[in-house]
Amino acid sequence: MIMSDDIVQTLEGSLDGYKSKVSTVLSGTITWEKDYIFLARTQKGYEIDIDANVEWGCQPSEPLMLSLGACLSTDCVIFLQKMKVQLSSFKADIKGYKPETPPQYYKQFDIMLHIAGKNLTEKKVKRAIALSQEKYCGVYHSLRSDVVVNVKYELTHDTE
Repeated sequence: MIMSDDIVQTLEGSLDGYKSKVSTVLSGTITWEKDYIFLARTQKGYEIDIDANVEWGCQPSEPLMLSLGACLSTDCVIFLQKMKVQLSSFKADIKGYKPETPPQYYKQFDIMLHIAGKNLTEKKVKRAIALSQEKYCGVYHSLRSDVVVNVKYELTHDTE
């Protein structure tokens, strides 16, 4: 799966617009509401309910898992579009695995991408995933170096 340097530079350059809009300093608030329930709020005001008992919101580590999936997915969609793939759907299923005893950090993630579109090839998908994991996915690069991230995919080729 070798792509010419020109193609790689074009693909990498295509992220300039998106990546230049990403803030390099982020802020947010975590407000305790009651029991083990917190309200997390981003600097733009988006909210996530977090509950360690998982009765009224997600557990604290779930947003990290979802952020990994969203970051990789965003990169892949951008690259595939730049590779002239006409996407009709893109979905990522993600599972995170943690030990039963503290510290309960993620040891492994399995991501399954379900991608449909025209001009879709395994070569293009593999390259998009590689570029995301090797260079562009900031969430991936923020994880511990011993975390295993497995990415698989299922392609559906649109015929019309």
